[in-house]
Amino acid sequence: MVEGLDTNDPIEINYKNNFEGQPTGNDNPELCEMMWHHGHNATIVNGVPRIGYMKGGEAARWSDIDMADHFLSKAQDYVKSHKDEPFFLYYAMQQPHVPRTPHPRFEGKSGMGPRGDVIIEADWCVGEFIKTLEQEGILENTLIIFSSDNGPVLNDGYYDDAVEKIGKHTPAGPLRGGKYSLFEAGTRVPFITYWKGTIQPGVSDALVCQIDLLASITKLVGAKETNTDSEELLDVMIGESHKGRESLVIEANTKMAIMMMRWRK
Repeated sequence: MVEGLDTNDPIEINYKNNFEGQPTGNDNPELCEMMWHHGHNATIVNGVPRIGYMKGGEAARWSDIDMADHFLSKAQDYVKSHKDEPFFLYYAMQQPHVPRTPHPRFEGKSGMGPRGDVIIEADWCVGEFIKTLEQEGILENTLIIFSSDNGPVLNDGYYDDAVEKIGKHTPAGPLRGGKYSLFEAGTRVPFITYWKGTIQPGVSDALVCQIDLLASITKLVGAKETNTDSEELLDVMIGESHKGRESLVIEANTKMAIMMMRWRK
């Protein structure tokens, strides 16, 4: 379902060929409010060139600066309407992914350009979401898992001062690589679990994978186990054990490796 879509103006997508009359970042840079660096040079929507070509759906086209507020509001509404029953919510935040378009409330707040600003905005969204759980009286009965799909990246397709304003900060810390890389900084991602009154603050070196959420949450809710690659590591995720996986197969840009504890092959 596409919110606001007029069925008389359907959306068409093509990743190879443009639609006649549709401006692109490559052909019409004068229409770009954000200039592309690589890859993101196709159909322009609200001044931002995108990956791939699109036409139609004019009434449903989005405003980038309002997306974070919109997604947060929907997540909050879902919690309020399901608080009296067990629920699962996958809250996929678009910040700090490109295009990095902070809401004017956050623009310039970090001093590190749009990338820094949208990180602040994402942090605010998480805080507001947790406030909602607390206000609705279910924070102590809710397991929150915060994670990412890849390691850090600065220039990810647009000129947005991410490289120029990074200063001495190193997003990957002591690790090698970053997004798109098979090295540690590319495949080792933030993984935070929070359950007020149940999980005690701390840091674990246990090897876990997001795939393990399936078996672990299955155990938590008492559902029937399924035969998958997921390993049940609920005790690890709630801090009652530090023994995670023995090994994990990882992949990046068609390259693969096996990680066994702290070693890779």
